[in-house]
Amino acid sequence: MTEVRVATAAGPDFVLPDRLEASGPPESRGQLRDTVRLLVAEGQRVEHARFHELPRYLRAGDVVIVNTSATLAAAVDGTVDGVGRVVVHFSTPLDDGAWVVEVRAPGPVTGPLGAAAAGMRIRLPLGAQATLREPWPRTSIRLWRAEIDGVADVPRDLLAVAGRPITYAYVRERWPLPYYQTIFGKDRGSAEMASAARPFTHAMITELAVSGVVVAPILLHTSVSSAEPGEQPIPERYELPEWTARLINDRRAAGGRVIAVGTTVTRALETGATKRGTAVAGAGWTDLVLSARRPARVVDGLITGWHAPGASHLMLLESVVGTAAVRRAYEAALEEGYLWHEFGDSALLLRA
Repeated sequence: MTEVRVATAAGPDFVLPDRLEASGPPESRGQLRDTVRLLVAEGQRVEHARFHELPRYLRAGDVVIVNTSATLAAAVDGTVDGVGRVVVHFSTPLDDGAWVVEVRAPGPVTGPLGAAAAGMRIRLPLGAQATLREPWPRTSIRLWRAEIDGVADVPRDLLAVAGRPITYAYVRERWPLPYYQTIFGKDRGSAEMASAARPFTHAMITELAVSGVVVAPILLHTSVSSAEPGEQPIPERYELPEWTARLINDRRAAGGRVIAVGTTVTRALETGATKRGTAVAGAGWTDLVLSARRPARVVDGLITGWHAPGASHLMLLESVVGTAAVRRAYEAALEEGYLWHEFGDSALLLRA
């Protein structure tokens, strides 16, 4: 049995074998999007299924909340005098027109570029330039507020022309941007895919609808996900529409469950939630950090991928279903050989 210990700071503590890191999309393994594995955990019960079987684990009256953010081609090559080639990950646009970026060395590296410093100028394609100003937020050791010159609209004039999807060392090939989109993505703005929704298909949405399960949208633009172990989530832009909040509250009052598709949806739903569990519409920035100390109030379960050791996402899972349930799920996933990361397998975690 694989040992999974509980770490109070960032969820279960475990070692992830290299063989369980999904190195490409399921299509590259001869699978369809909706045939990835699905672990279902509720209380002491753990079952193993395929994602296309999800509708049988939900019930009439449930509401499934999805993120409509679409993925940007947010990785751009650049050069720095005295350093050489670098890769800039565009994370988040700020209200003053600057961008939050992460600078990395090219190739399959882990962690930010150690030489990054305030005042560094990075030459980018199409005559653009990024100038690093200060860490963002100020306690960050890897993200920078950067002024971008030479392009009027970064997503349209730079990323769409010269960018590619952000990838990490475990993904061995480059895959086109459509592989990093979900069927719900219509509002461009995420540095990385809101990957929990990747296995959904239009046929499944139809099946959920005819079974009495409602699907409703929120919006949260994801930042870069390459956090250092123990690093807190950074602020992200979100929008919870009035009619979605009203639908959630009506369904909960009638005994339905709120199922969040991903940690992004959970964070957005919980940002304005009252202590009595009422969803509240809103928009802006969220800096909410969910954990067992600040449990979820609206979300009754979530669909999620598998997160790396030390990731803050693990604390968020605990906020919904509890520490023991997360530990059991991760122990079972490791024993059964589930695949991790954005192209891996899935889980449905339900509050007992």
